[in-house]
Amino acid sequence: MHREDQFIPELIVNNGPTALDFYKSVFGAEEVHRMIKPGSEKLVHGELLLDGHKFFVCDEFPPNEGGTCKSPKTLGGTGVRITLLVDDANGVVERAVAAGAHVSMPVQDMFWGGRYGKIVDPFGHEWGINQQLKEQSHEETQIAADDFFAKQK
Repeated sequence: MHREDQFIPELIVNNGPTALDFYKSVFGAEEVHRMIKPGSEKLVHGELLLDGHKFFVCDEFPPNEGGTCKSPKTLGGTGVRITLLVDDANGVVERAVAAGAHVSMPVQDMFWGGRYGKIVDPFGHEWGINQQLKEQSHEETQIAADDFFAKQK
């Protein structure tokens, strides 16, 4: 059996089954597999497909149960942002907020030619939501960035 190398992020959460449902309803992810620890409600392994790309979801487990990763809620924040390229940034953010996320940056036109905003999902993970409106060269983007940051001063 031939296997191609893949990069598969895994999100550690509190309340994995609810997280799977959130990602399906808000981002349109397709559930491939769900494994619950026997005798509990804890998600051992959840596999989702989002636009043909896999990502895994797992509940946080204590070290005595083999857990090595902490959820953003336990850590008090996250060191990772996942960016999604979407067709309707405003619509995705509206669905996310309706499902319990909060907006950390409103959707707005950005110097790279996109409409972009940020949300934090109910499990503490930050998502950048980008709708690319126009393609720009690296040079055009740099000029627009220089102008954007000059106005920030």
